[in-house]
Amino acid sequence: MPLLPGAEPFTATGGSVGALLIHGFTGSPFSMRPWGEFLAEAGLSVEAPRLPGHGTRWQDMNLTRWDDWYAEVDRSLTVLKSRCEHVVVMGLSMGGSLALRVAEQRGADIAGIVLVNPAVHSERADRHLLPLAQRVIPSFPGIGNDIKKPGQDERGYDRLPLKAAYSLSKLWELVRNDISRVSTPILLLHSATDHVVEPSNSAWILANVRSTDVTEIVLHDSYHVATLDNDAPLIFNSSLEFTARVTGASLPNASN
Repeated sequence: MPLLPGAEPFTATGGSVGALLIHGFTGSPFSMRPWGEFLAEAGLSVEAPRLPGHGTRWQDMNLTRWDDWYAEVDRSLTVLKSRCEHVVVMGLSMGGSLALRVAEQRGADIAGIVLVNPAVHSERADRHLLPLAQRVIPSFPGIGNDIKKPGQDERGYDRLPLKAAYSLSKLWELVRNDISRVSTPILLLHSATDHVVEPSNSAWILANVRSTDVTEIVLHDSYHVATLDNDAPLIFNSSLEFTARVTGASLPNASN
C-alpha cells in the first residue's frame, strides 16, 4: 500500500544520545519530522518509526492493534540502544501513551520521557458505545488537524477507525493500571486548548506517576498537534534541554 506523502519513517545517525519519537493515533512520522530534524541537527541519533496501519489508509489501522504499535516502538528502542549510551523517548498524544508504556516496561533502558498532549483516557460521551460500535461500524469522522497555526496539515486520516480505537482504549487501561511503575524523569507539555485530548489526562498522569523529576509546561499558543503548531520551538528547545540534563551529555544549543 503506497504511503501518504511525508509518512516515511525518519532516521538520523548522530552521537551517543538517542531520541525515539512516537507519532499519534491516525497520524504518521510527518507530525514528528520537524522535531526529529531539530534534534538531529543538535547531534542526537533519532528514530521516528511509522507505526503499523498508519500513513497509508484508515482501513489499514483496523487490521492492527495496540500491541502491533508497541512492538514497533520496542523494536526502534532496541535499535537506538544498540548504538546509543542514553535514549529519551518522546511522544505526541497516543505516542505519549506508548512512551509511558515503554517507561513501565523498559524503564531501565531509558533516561527520560517527553510527553506532548498525552492521552490515557477519553471523556467523549460516545466512549461507552465503542465496544459495541467497533463490531458493526468501521469508522467515525476523523479527529485530525487540531492545529491553531494557519496553513498546517498533519496529513493524518480523515476517519477514525473504530476497531483500532477500541484497541487504543485497552492500551490506556494497561498504562493506567501500571502507572506506578513509571519513575523515570518526565517532561510533560500540554496545550491550554486541546480539542482532542482533555486536560484531565495530563493532570492524571502527573498525579499518579512515581517520578520525582517532573517538569510541566503549558503551551498557550497551540492546539492538539503542538509539534506542528506555534509552540513547536518551545517543545523542541525544552526537549533538548531536558535530554541534556537527564543524560548528562553536552549538546549544542542546550542549556545545562
